Amino acid sequence: MNKIERMLQELCPEGVEYKKLIDICSLSRGKVYSKTYLSENMGDNPVYSSQTANNGELGKISTYDYDGEFLTWTTDGAYAGTIFHRKGKFSITNVCGLISLKSKNVLLRFLYYWLGIEAPKHVYQGMGNPKLMSNQMEHIEIPVPPLPIQEEIIRILDHFTELTASLQAELQARQEQYEYYRNKLLTFDAGSVTWMRMSEILVSIRTGLNPRRFFKLNTPDARNYYVTIREIKGGRLCFSEKTDRINNEALKLCNNRSNLEIGDVLFSGTGTIGETFVITENPTNWNIKEGVYSLKTKKEIINPSYLRYILMAKHIRDSYMAKVEGGTVKSISMKLLGDLKIPVPSLSKQQSIVSILDKFETLVNDLSQGLPAEIAAVQEQYEYYRNKLLTFNRIQSN
Repeated sequence: MNKIERMLQELCPEGVEYKKLIDICSLSRGKVYSKTYLSENMGDNPVYSSQTANNGELGKISTYDYDGEFLTWTTDGAYAGTIFHRKGKFSITNVCGLISLKSKNVLLRFLYYWLGIEAPKHVYQGMGNPKLMSNQMEHIEIPVPPLPIQEEIIRILDHFTELTASLQAELQARQEQYEYYRNKLLTFDAGSVTWMRMSEILVSIRTGLNPRRFFKLNTPDARNYYVTIREIKGGRLCFSEKTDRINNEALKLCNNRSNLEIGDVLFSGTGTIGETFVITENPTNWNIKEGVYSLKTKKEIINPSYLRYILMAKHIRDSYMAKVEGGTVKSISMKLLGDLKIPVPSLSKQQSIVSILDKFETLVNDLSQGLPAEIAAVQEQYEYYRNKLLTFNRIQSN
């Protein structure tokens, strides 16, 4: 029997009382903050919105609406139901809700952990836009164990939270170090290497098919992955439930167009331009969409992995990003990419650079080992203990 179980048996052997959120808290909403207001009133106090990047911070202003310790939640959009613990002076937009305690029997940090599990369950699809409004939030039921139990749960979960934050900070530092050395290794003194056009070091540049013109996606017999720019991330292909699928007939059409082979370098030529991936296994059950370019290298001149890394180097990226075209969705044409000049050292030098950068990338990007794997393991432990610690027997009503 662990400490929490002993405390539950001693302090509340018959179970834990549950109360609705509205009975223990006050709920309110933020207000609209325009870009103009943010730019004209810059200061030190954050304004939080519906996003989750950068801790939800939209900007900083000289005024504030709240000063103290509160919870906020995202009311609209893809991240609806996300809970944040806020301290100090801040404001929130109209797509955020504010939770302030009015009961002395519940600790805010305990409520934060509980709502982190429960709030997302109450999100609903309002006209295609996920929402979690106050009238849904206020009915969420909250367990109210004795304060010593809440304090012990907070202590345990805070430990996992702090450990994860520490590992993420270390990962961020390593990523910055990796980018620094990558740019340094891939910057050459004038005259020390030959600069060649991409068209000179490639057999071909090809792209995939536009499904609207040639076939349908996600048909009942679709079993093969259809790679878009969305699936190319951090040097790997990230297949998921959201990845589109194509059937065997469509895959054959795609194979005839793109002719993918081991050693080809994939390059996202539109949208998130510059994401790369080297094919290391026969692509028997996937192919690429229009906008993803397949770069087939001349192996006697260029190492495919070196090409991938050099296309990520800041000075080379700046060079091809200066050539992008288009309106809302930017792109670089295959012709302009073919005209791009890159430094081409000897194959032995290329391999030496690849060996160094591969080790760095494994450390900061590989999900099966290195820091990302360690963070994932800690996160899995955290979720396990959070769910276990926040499971209570409910007091049975007479």
